[in-house]
Amino acid sequence: MSGLLGRLGEWCARHGLLVLALWVLAAGLVTAGTVVWGRPVNNDVAIPGTDAQRAHELMREGFGPGFDPGGTVQLVLYTPKGTLNEKARKKAVERSLDALRRAPHVARVETPYRVGGMSPSLRIGVITVRLRGQDTTKIAQTSEQLAAAAAPAARAGIEVVPSDSSTPADKQIKTGVSEVIGVVVALLVLLFAFGTLVAAIVPIFTAIVSIGVGLGLIGLLGHIVDVPSTASILATMIGLGVGIDYALFLLSRHRALLARGVAVHEAVRRTAASSGGAVLFAGGTVVIALSALMLAGFPLLATLGWITGVSVVCAVLTSITLVPALLGVLGQRINALRLPFFGRAARRDGPATGWTRLGLWVARRPWRVLAVTVVVLAALTAPALTMKLGPLDDGYGDRGTPARRAYELIEAGFGPGANGGLIAVAETDERIAGSTPPDPLVQVLRQRIEHVDGVAFVAEPVVNDDGRSVLFQVVPDYAPSDPRALDVVKRVRAVQVPGARLHVGGKVAGMADAGDRMMSRTPLVVGVVALLSALLLLLAFRAPLVAVKAAVMNLVSLGAAFGALSVVFSQGLGSRVVGMDPPVSADGSYLATLFFSVPIDTYVPLMLFAVLFGLSMDYEVFLLTSVRQAYTRGGDNRAAVAEGLGSTGRVITSAALIMVAVFTAFIAYPDPLVKVFGVGLAVAIAVDATLIRGFLVPATMVLLGRLNWWIPRWLDRLLPNLSVEGHEEDAPPAGRTEFLLVDAGRPARRP
Repeated sequence: MSGLLGRLGEWCARHGLLVLALWVLAAGLVTAGTVVWGRPVNNDVAIPGTDAQRAHELMREGFGPGFDPGGTVQLVLYTPKGTLNEKARKKAVERSLDALRRAPHVARVETPYRVGGMSPSLRIGVITVRLRGQDTTKIAQTSEQLAAAAAPAARAGIEVVPSDSSTPADKQIKTGVSEVIGVVVALLVLLFAFGTLVAAIVPIFTAIVSIGVGLGLIGLLGHIVDVPSTASILATMIGLGVGIDYALFLLSRHRALLARGVAVHEAVRRTAASSGGAVLFAGGTVVIALSALMLAGFPLLATLGWITGVSVVCAVLTSITLVPALLGVLGQRINALRLPFFGRAARRDGPATGWTRLGLWVARRPWRVLAVTVVVLAALTAPALTMKLGPLDDGYGDRGTPARRAYELIEAGFGPGANGGLIAVAETDERIAGSTPPDPLVQVLRQRIEHVDGVAFVAEPVVNDDGRSVLFQVVPDYAPSDPRALDVVKRVRAVQVPGARLHVGGKVAGMADAGDRMMSRTPLVVGVVALLSALLLLLAFRAPLVAVKAAVMNLVSLGAAFGALSVVFSQGLGSRVVGMDPPVSADGSYLATLFFSVPIDTYVPLMLFAVLFGLSMDYEVFLLTSVRQAYTRGGDNRAAVAEGLGSTGRVITSAALIMVAVFTAFIAYPDPLVKVFGVGLAVAIAVDATLIRGFLVPATMVLLGRLNWWIPRWLDRLLPNLSVEGHEEDAPPAGRTEFLLVDAGRPARRP
């Protein structure tokens, strides 16, 4: 494989302008395609086989418009003075109702002056607009249009705030500022790493092209498959990070070869043959981890995983083709525009002696380093046991947004449970009448639901057209993010009435089912990801112990990430630091506490696991590649570990700083979900690049000795020899001399 990648890299270097033009053209074409045909998204959160899914299916069968999830918009009315019943305000509200009835796709408008439509104070009311035939992917635009139609009420001094039935996945997250911050910080890190402006710009340019192609493809894929709206933001976060990192690894290797006097095209060939193979395998582990999410039993999560993997594939392809092309075009000018104030370390192309000394220091005391590192990592992981999972409602959204304001008004006027109503749909064995008085079976069902502990209110039942189902809108006592709301769902589902089968849907019920499904599938997903990643490493390095050890190390860094999430969000020790706004207290004022806990959506840990496992494997592959090359040349395990850490330490640190900068920049987003991902990814990469790669991996490799590279003979004959480390392609030029570090301060000269 190293030979194939070397030939590909050399060809791209010799035809650099052509390769560059093709990539720029590809980015331009797919971007133009999304402008012409659009970027359709579909946030269908269906979970086949669950009770909530069955309830939602029954809602679509003859209950009329608006009972389809996503087909309802509420306009929350609030008057700071007087009441909504005063004559002038009531007339203004009625004129707004007439305007809403004339709006496109509006099937029915329910007045706030109905039973249950007005708060006891008469200052807060809700207009319920039931829609038919609208584009459910544009629910936010529909809400804004309906709010504009209620202008007569607004002119009368009534605050009108739209609230729709979308889920967190429906939110349109607009990118821009965070990407710019991430790119700027990455550029500064690259300037310190290379010391030249031209070299620093190459990874940035490559990543931008990669992101352009990836986002364009994701946008066009929306015409073929259901693409969640959050796919673009995750693809940008991950694609930008790995795109810069992969180019950084290749560029570092190339500049080192140039410094040793290797010709430009030959240096590109050797770089692609060695570091290119590491990039290919590193990207493969990320894609495998993301693709394994299809086993989670949550279609939205599965789609989010493989769609995000598209950006990783683009990053790999640009790294092994566009980077060699740029290196070939630039030639020796890759070191042009040297900056005088970025330190000597940026101008050294040899091994980073500081990291080499660290490797030797670890090699002399592996047991002590192992023990201390394990204790520190255990302390970082321990808080993960307190992680608080649950639906993340709009009460934790950015203060000042319509969603947050509507949530607070509804909670103040109708109670916390009004923001997370349940939909109970009962299938009946016999036809029931929808007349007044209601059917006895319907009366019994309503009474049983009303007496469930935690139920605040049950609306008038609605019987569908064929009389085989009856629907109850249930308001619990608790907010959607309150764990007690999940208990209410279970208790309502436990209601049994002869002749009827009760199903419960709604946001809270759907998230409860998603959580249960993913908890049951988590061991399968973790096992498959770890097994396939270890298998990929086995193919790359032909070392079973190294492959298994790498999978275990990645799980350790994941534990530290989950511990940080628990501290910041579940325990609330950093919720304000990351920009979370406090919820509202019972008296309507903002809580003055410094710390407040925030629930983490149930699907986030599994998604983070897949992403982080793949990203952590990147650094493992690059470190092992260097150690393997050193071991192949000298045969001394301790020296190989020290040399491998020395030659990759500075590069891995720079790459990790870039990743952390990119992920930290996304914490500035107002959406809580993005904040959770930003914190988790940033902490995991920081821990992985320091404690794991700097101490734990070298210590264990020193202790294992020659067992690191042991392989049974039968397995050696069975596995293909992919030669990912490319040691043969990396031989020094004839007549030159290399130094192999075999002990502290004592290089051994070898021709």
